[in-house]
Amino acid sequence: MTYLLDEPPAPAPEPPPPDAQAADADARGHRLRRTVRRGAPIVVGAALMLVAILAWSSLQPRTTPLTRTDVRDAITSALESQTPPPANGEGAYAAVRPSLVLIETEGGDPDARTDDGQGTGVVVTDAAEILTALHVVANAGTITVRFADGTQAEATISSADEDNDIAVLEPDNVPGVIVPAVLGNPAALRIGSETFAVGNPFGLYGSISTGVVSGLERSFRDPETEIVHTGLIQIDAAVNPGNSGGPLLDRDGRVVGIVTALINPTEQHVFIGIGLAVPIDVAGGGAGLPNY
Repeated sequence: MTYLLDEPPAPAPEPPPPDAQAADADARGHRLRRTVRRGAPIVVGAALMLVAILAWSSLQPRTTPLTRTDVRDAITSALESQTPPPANGEGAYAAVRPSLVLIETEGGDPDARTDDGQGTGVVVTDAAEILTALHVVANAGTITVRFADGTQAEATISSADEDNDIAVLEPDNVPGVIVPAVLGNPAALRIGSETFAVGNPFGLYGSISTGVVSGLERSFRDPETEIVHTGLIQIDAAVNPGNSGGPLLDRDGRVVGIVTALINPTEQHVFIGIGLAVPIDVAGGGAGLPNY
């Protein structure tokens, strides 16, 4: 009988020599020191940044959260500080005021359609020629005009257009400073466009009323002359005796028409909501003025 004997165990590895162990330890220490040296600036920079942020934060005043009352007070203050722009009428009146003329007549036909001896005109040329409604001055014995600066003069009719109820007056004395009105484009008007009538109703010099264009291309039969005036601008800005011949303005203060009539089915010559004006291109051209 044969017996198998256990094989003897493998011998244990021999430990490295002391010199190798020391070299390996030195290598690991070198790598650690090199890693520390490389990371040190980053760590120091981050620490300095954190210190700076903390210092800056400590110097800032603490903000108090806004309340509803704070918000409401801020809105109220902002609204109170708003200055509304001037009304369009204010600028329009200022633009035409130096060109406005008061017209007074004497010795006219008592049966003619007049404005009780008073009317309005507007300076339209550098020679101080005055555009007005013909019925204001027709058949007058004398015509006296007063300019915006107070200058008074006698005037004569230099040209007239009966079909459009327009006249041009030439004064015998002119102001030191002549300010012709700026003429606008009546073709740009639309129904609903803002308008201003400036004149001297009942002798109240330099009055302004505001309204809109109520209609275009209107017709009107003069009850005295039986002449039918066509192509008129209908307005609801108040016009009364004394307004005739005065300028109709657009919102920028440019003259777009000459007031010629008011319509009232009664015998009273007072405004009830319908005024009529001759477009300025028709008024100027019909009276022999240059084509504006």
